[in-house]
Amino acid sequence: MIGSFVRRHPLVTAAGVVVVLVGAGAAWYLFSPLFISRTVVEEFPRAELAADVPEGMTAEEVEKVMLEAEEQSTEVSEDMPADIPVALATGMLRDADEFHRGSGTATIYELGEGSRVLRLEGLEVTNGPELHVILSPSADPQTPEEVSASGYVDLGGLKGNIGDQNYEIPADVDVAQQMSVVIYCKPFHVIFSVASLQPPG
Repeated sequence: MIGSFVRRHPLVTAAGVVVVLVGAGAAWYLFSPLFISRTVVEEFPRAELAADVPEGMTAEEVEKVMLEAEEQSTEVSEDMPADIPVALATGMLRDADEFHRGSGTATIYELGEGSRVLRLEGLEVTNGPELHVILSPSADPQTPEEVSASGYVDLGGLKGNIGDQNYEIPADVDVAQQMSVVIYCKPFHVIFSVASLQPPG
């Protein structure tokens, strides 16, 4: 019966087959994602997202500089200054993001005759080009603008990305206004690690 219908109405049959095939294809397109998984693994675009690209450099060149610096570690181990220290503020360094990691303790001490020092202990931070130690008035800076908010203090280049280190704080700095310590890549404006400062408890 079906065979005779096909012989008598070939155009109708062909049209029906086309409709069925198109319908099946549409159904597959709409419903196959429900039971087919697709895995995609991409590298995080570090330089393009996190760094300011200086004039004359490409994002790829920035990425290369960053990666080369990460592979080099410098360990510095300094003793605590001899004066009897009084802790004024302290905080734990933490990761800035998935790639810029930091740990250790940052503490501001008052020493004899009113001098102050920032002491980094147990420091371990991802290395990078021209890392600096910044005191920032922002409690938890997330952007370069927050790091360099009015009143920030650059204590100089990071001596090493691993170890215990001392950084002298200038006499005219009001440490009560400094709310965080930031390990910061100056040329590319990237935050590597932050410690929010609190009175010692």
